[in-house]
Amino acid sequence: MKYRNIVISLSLILFLTAAFGFPKEAVKSKIPDYSTVERDKIPNEYKWKVDDIYPNIEVWQKDKEKLQGMIAGIDAYSKDWASSPQKVLAFMEYLDKASMLFDRLFSYAQLQSDSDLANSTFQKMTGEIQMVGVEFNSKLSFLSPDIIKMGMEKFNEYEKAEPKLAVYRMSFDQVLRTKDHILSEDKEKIISMTGMFSGVMAQASGMLNDSEIPNPKVTLSDGVEYELNYVTFARLRGSKNPADREKNMLTYWGNIKKFENTLGILVNAQMKAHLFYAKVRNYKDSLESQLYPQAIDTSVYYNLISTVRANLSPFHRYLKLKKELLGLDTFKYADVYASSVPRVDKEYTYDEAKNIILNAMKPLGKDYTGLLTDAFSKGWIDVYPNKDKQSGAYSGGLFGIHPFIKMNYDGTYDSMSTLAHELGHANHSYLSDKSQPYAKHNYTSFLAEVASTFNENLLLDYLLKNEKDDLFKLYLLDSFIEQIRQSVYRQTQLAEFELEMHRYVEEGGTLTPEWMSNKYLELTREYYGHKDGVCIVDDYIKNEWSTIPHFLVYTYYVYQYSTGFMSSMALSAEVLKGDVDARDRYLGFLKAGGSKYSLEILKNAGVDLTTVKPFEAALKRTGELVTEMEKLAAKLKKEGRIQ
Repeated sequence: MKYRNIVISLSLILFLTAAFGFPKEAVKSKIPDYSTVERDKIPNEYKWKVDDIYPNIEVWQKDKEKLQGMIAGIDAYSKDWASSPQKVLAFMEYLDKASMLFDRLFSYAQLQSDSDLANSTFQKMTGEIQMVGVEFNSKLSFLSPDIIKMGMEKFNEYEKAEPKLAVYRMSFDQVLRTKDHILSEDKEKIISMTGMFSGVMAQASGMLNDSEIPNPKVTLSDGVEYELNYVTFARLRGSKNPADREKNMLTYWGNIKKFENTLGILVNAQMKAHLFYAKVRNYKDSLESQLYPQAIDTSVYYNLISTVRANLSPFHRYLKLKKELLGLDTFKYADVYASSVPRVDKEYTYDEAKNIILNAMKPLGKDYTGLLTDAFSKGWIDVYPNKDKQSGAYSGGLFGIHPFIKMNYDGTYDSMSTLAHELGHANHSYLSDKSQPYAKHNYTSFLAEVASTFNENLLLDYLLKNEKDDLFKLYLLDSFIEQIRQSVYRQTQLAEFELEMHRYVEEGGTLTPEWMSNKYLELTREYYGHKDGVCIVDDYIKNEWSTIPHFLVYTYYVYQYSTGFMSSMALSAEVLKGDVDARDRYLGFLKAGGSKYSLEILKNAGVDLTTVKPFEAALKRTGELVTEMEKLAAKLKKEGRIQ
């Protein structure tokens, strides 16, 4: 069984860049500061309504016990659940009820824990429900083998006799299309039990990177000694002083290099674990094992890399413009995170951000903006930082309740853009939940970033059309193209590196820090135009592979940031033209959930990722945005507003 998880959105990955890459005042006059305030003292209007899930822990505990009883009750179904249409329906509905209960239990514990990390009760609850989930999965080891024995022909017969089974057709088809990769019940049970330790490499790497690696210290041109944890490092890499930027990079990555052997062992072990699962399930390689169950042809992955590789010119033009705007003789990788644009004091109160987002989303119609109003007024959003609240942002849907959005709103444009992003996820979840039965409500990770970045495209378009200050327009363009850098070019580079790592292991190699560092440096230099002098990529960046959590947490995940962002660029461009049919197709996409395979859902919306056309269209649009930025920069230079 697959459970609904919190959407891990690109805004979480970009959070530190968004929060610290562009300097802002330490104190905001209009934005309340609750960062040192205890959770229970935050006004309720700024907190998500977790009591919409459970009124208190006691009720949560009772439902956990109820779920454990339901899991134990699976044994009673296991022997003959597939023997008649009525029994199949009864068992599938039973599993739906148990799964919905698990979703609620897990969401409540995780939301509470993330909003108050110091509360050990919530941490304990999260750990407890995770273990219940492992037990749930292990109990269902018979399910896929039994579906394969049944076959689609038998399911068709059953569906004729019991039409209510129609909602489960997609679920059965997903299993049957992978029948050559599903093992016997006893072997499936063994594999399911690996869930108890399969996350160890990721946990160990996270513990090292986030906690146990000692933070180095660096003294910069202001005479201040800084301790470089990741937050400080991310802030200082956007420094106005080029020498400080480079010293910050050299110090931070030099320190990480000291631990490359341990980190390398963990990455090597994880790549071999991916190969283990692929081989055990009779896939050709790890890429096929990840994409085939989602009915995504591997050509999508290869086309993404080859098309981005063939269209690096807009990216290189942007880097050259950054070099010019920063007044540099030589542009280095250490300069990538520096803002190209002089400081523009601009902040948005939360109410101002709400109004702007509502206006920006009007091309999607009143029903869509009505949902946004519900999100703002009915406890979907946890708005501000508080003491011991997890950083970053995410959105998670919860069937039968409503989505929940974690923000750390600080009044910047980046924070407003993140809010629009997370509302895209939330409305996608809500519309899928309302339009599909539970069995088909859950959209795939492949589709997750389309709706979120679609909203960012609409927000940018609205602000560019309504903003009067050309300097701030330049900043908006710089911010958006920087996101394209990170979402498209950087994530594609990481996707190619991940492919190379898997290939090396699949050919019998063992990943060493030296191999990974050399390969990572080689790819970074190719993407950033090192040999042509576009951006000089120094050796220190070669250890960056060791701090990318996705390589350890997921298999072949990062490419989806690129495909999602590029798909949303294509879809939003049509909607912004006022094409009503395009808007309706897009709303249909939001309502589709997991009713069809991902590529088919996207194709129905107007994007066919089995061709290179959407990739080329997005990269062409990137070139147009760079041209617009170049023209605006030239105008501002002529006016003497920038150097």
